[in-house]
Amino acid sequence: MLPPRPFEFAGPGSRATLRPTFAALGLVLGMFAGTPAVAGDYATREVGAWTVAASRDGKGCFLTREYDRAGRTTLLLGLEVDGTNHLTVLNANWSIKPKDRLELTFRLAKASFPKHFAVGMASGGKQGFVTDFGAKFPAHFAASPTLQIFRGDVPVERLSLDGSGAAVAELRRCVEGQRGKPAGAVREKEPSNGIPIDPFSGGSGRKGKN
Repeated sequence: MLPPRPFEFAGPGSRATLRPTFAALGLVLGMFAGTPAVAGDYATREVGAWTVAASRDGKGCFLTREYDRAGRTTLLLGLEVDGTNHLTVLNANWSIKPKDRLELTFRLAKASFPKHFAVGMASGGKQGFVTDFGAKFPAHFAASPTLQIFRGDVPVERLSLDGSGAAVAELRRCVEGQRGKPAGAVREKEPSNGIPIDPFSGGSGRKGKN
């Protein structure tokens, strides 16, 4: 299997090389595994048609939206405290397989990303892909009315981004709230019966009360 190739960012006045990795896949799968209403000090909130929440591991936040169309397309944009980002799009009708390697073109109002590398994934009964972009992508996303995605000449999706400006602003506020917290600080409290939440993790030596 060939290693992923770098793809060029093509946007007005900017040009950079990106090498997306499988790291974003693990981050997104963790998010879709179930996010509590409150992660740390940030409560999940609705911003128009978007939902903004902190990731369970406390290393970033994400915004998501589901579209009322065939396959119920889900769009997710995640932003980490280190400034990296990842975009996920899922649809119940798609035949993408986990870890498939894809070349897709993404078009926003003021930026285009031709032949951009993405990785297949599945979650919640839907199939799709995850990819990452340069640091300016969230700003382009916030300023664009639509996101268009193509596989060669085949249209994949055309998604409305109405309200994304306010949603991305809230996303950034959420991420700022996560900065300065030690990794793994967002944890559930141990139950009062003395049984660890994960008795198989290293250091869990306590026994529950009979």
